[in-house]
Amino acid sequence: MSEQSPNGVINLLQEFSIPLLFGVAAAMFWANLDYESYEHVIHWAPFGDLHVLGHHVTHHWIVNDVFMVLFFGIAAKEITESCLPGGSLNPIRKSINPLMATAGGVLGPIMVFFVGLSLIYGAPGDDVTTLHRGWGIPTATDIALAWLVARAVFGKGHPAIDFLLLLAVADDAVGLVIIAVFYGDPLLPAQPQFLALIAVGMGVCFAMRKMNVRSWVPYICVGGPLAWLGLSMAHLHPALALVFIVPILPGPHRDTGLFKDEDEIDKMGEELAADLHMGHSPLHEFEHQLKLFVDIGLFFFAFTNAGVQLASIGPMTWLILASLVIGKTVGVTLMGLLAIKMGFPLPNRMTVTELVLAGFVAALGLTVALFVAGAAFTDPTLLGQAKMGALFSGFVGFAAIAIGRLFGVGRSLPKAAKTTS
Repeated sequence: MSEQSPNGVINLLQEFSIPLLFGVAAAMFWANLDYESYEHVIHWAPFGDLHVLGHHVTHHWIVNDVFMVLFFGIAAKEITESCLPGGSLNPIRKSINPLMATAGGVLGPIMVFFVGLSLIYGAPGDDVTTLHRGWGIPTATDIALAWLVARAVFGKGHPAIDFLLLLAVADDAVGLVIIAVFYGDPLLPAQPQFLALIAVGMGVCFAMRKMNVRSWVPYICVGGPLAWLGLSMAHLHPALALVFIVPILPGPHRDTGLFKDEDEIDKMGEELAADLHMGHSPLHEFEHQLKLFVDIGLFFFAFTNAGVQLASIGPMTWLILASLVIGKTVGVTLMGLLAIKMGFPLPNRMTVTELVLAGFVAALGLTVALFVAGAAFTDPTLLGQAKMGALFSGFVGFAAIAIGRLFGVGRSLPKAAKTTS
């Protein structure tokens, strides 16, 4: 029996989001075993009383306000490449159906959230102002888990996978806007004049691009901190800093597909590329060199944010979960069908049944939903309940796989269709 190589083990950990899932499990176990010590660990201050722009530098702050900059930077890279020739957003016509489905996947959960809120908390005299802030939690989809579940549900190479990935990436692009616009600190009013620092960072990066700087490091290490400072001083969430910088990095001429770690240089061959004095683009190298670090780092994100006591289950838990499951499934399906009626069909070989199931898989909110929950609520009770709803959405994956097996979804493609590249 052959042993698996270290690279094979690492690829397996990344492909199946093992660090993220293990982080969730470890956080839940520890928080329910000894919540006080868990809180002590995640709020540990490795640099003593050090503060940055009024924020105490704790483990929690480092993970959510610094490490997540890279996470959203990788997401921005995927969105950027999707706009290139050959990408899911280029030309725009072929992406109309999944983009309309994305709109349904955002608006559907919001509508379900507010309807549910009025039913649960709508008694006369109830103050639901604080509760309203939870509407953004069920709008996003966990890209990595959606990709993993989609492959298990539809089978490798099925067009529904790319459809769902585009939907998830666009979902998270909308999520980034929602976080930036609606989830600043309610105790600190926005100071938009500091956003000029973002423009400065972008300007510096444009200048480097004009000078043909071929390493991603100067772009990220100069433009990134300027954008981060601008967002922080404007009292907006700084985790979005690289969203403004990554699209400026010189990229490949064509998109090679979502989450495919190759570009035209790989397809050409390193030897031929070297003879032609060609190399990987800074945009490609940014993801290639940082993705392992980010994937492993998601353990710490999950561990820091998913430690919720089971006693935290309450009305907000079920409201978030229902908004994800009902809102995503119905919203994606209805808007996808509307797009068909308007003359923008589903991808070849993708059926309406698979559209419905793709909407259901999109209810996997987990990572981004946990992140938005932390920005939406400061009240420990509401925060705990909302996080439990986000965590419970992970069970959608198991349900989707079971439904797919039951109805034979994705398994009935003609042989020719399966082998077509």
